[in-house]
Amino acid sequence: MRTTVNGVPLVLETTSHGEGPAVLLVHGFADIGRVWDSQVRALTEAGYRAVTLDVRGHGGSDKPEAVTDYDLVHQVVDLMGVLDHYGIEKAHLVGHDWGAATAWALASVHPERVLSLTALAVGHPTAFGDACKAEADFVQLRRIWYMLLFQFQGVAEQWLTDDDFHNFRHFLGTHPDLDAVVERMKEPGALTAALNVYRAVLPPQALTGSVVLPQVPVPAMGIWGAEDPYNTELGMTGSAAYVDGPWRYERLDAAGHWPHLDAPAEVNRLLLDFLAGTAAQQPEG
Repeated sequence: MRTTVNGVPLVLETTSHGEGPAVLLVHGFADIGRVWDSQVRALTEAGYRAVTLDVRGHGGSDKPEAVTDYDLVHQVVDLMGVLDHYGIEKAHLVGHDWGAATAWALASVHPERVLSLTALAVGHPTAFGDACKAEADFVQLRRIWYMLLFQFQGVAEQWLTDDDFHNFRHFLGTHPDLDAVVERMKEPGALTAALNVYRAVLPPQALTGSVVLPQVPVPAMGIWGAEDPYNTELGMTGSAAYVDGPWRYERLDAAGHWPHLDAPAEVNRLLLDFLAGTAAQQPEG
């Protein structure tokens, strides 16, 4: 369903399935809420309420024109608006890629709304900055070369779309549903809207600094695929330093940047085990 959030006429495409403790699943760049279909089925069968959304700039949700409309503050408030819309006081958060970054931020600044956090592929934003600076051979910085290119509006869009999205296909070459992603990005304004989160959150100066957030006080789990071409393991394992609650790390050797698509059964098993383990650590809301 569609819901207006933030007190402004922004409309997000959202879904809610099942009954029980709420789990809010937040996708990343170029995806939509349906990327979580396998997790939604597993969660609802296990007695959870699974809530998804197309984040702003993606899928059926609105695509504001201003770059500043895509910063982390707006993204976090969107998630809180979705929880409010469904009458959910507290939820387990599951995020991937940019959705993981937003989930980390929400768990940091509004932990009263969060039961637990599961981050796929992308660790705590400060740990990501640490990884960019810590490695002598700058592996993490070299892996995210595209973030600088994406800053140049028009130039990035042209480069990605030339020759029937040849460079875009190469850039997202490991995505299991690449053809569907490309078709969505062909819709007018879709690619620019999807790129705007990079422009709002990670301008060039941010790549050599660190995002400062409060410690995460809730239970957190990080899942990283060893074949991820964009993010190093240090960015996820280093997240432990920024979690005051219980921390769990899981490495999937046969998965890449999209563990929930590459190894859905294993991710579902880890997620359900983690959620069950957190149930006794704090009350449901």
